[in-house]
Amino acid sequence: MSKPDLPDRLSVNPRSKFHIAEIFENQVGITLNGKERNDVEEYCISEGWVKIPSPRALDRYGQPMLITLKGTVEAFYK
Repeated sequence: MSKPDLPDRLSVNPRSKFHIAEIFENQVGITLNGKERNDVEEYCISEGWVKIPSPRALDRYGQPMLITLKGTVEAFYK
């Protein structure tokens, strides 16, 4: 069984228009500047950023606020 190609932009949030459920049937890994990150909520390879949840701050819906980190982004299947 072949795995679907990883898109340029992907989100783990099912409410996002960048969420693709078929991809999450397999484990996806993300590296930012050569270091693997396990807390990525959304990424964009072409624009070079990832979004991670804030440790404390919540938005008005009770979801963690997202912090944008910039750098070289790579996505892969584990």
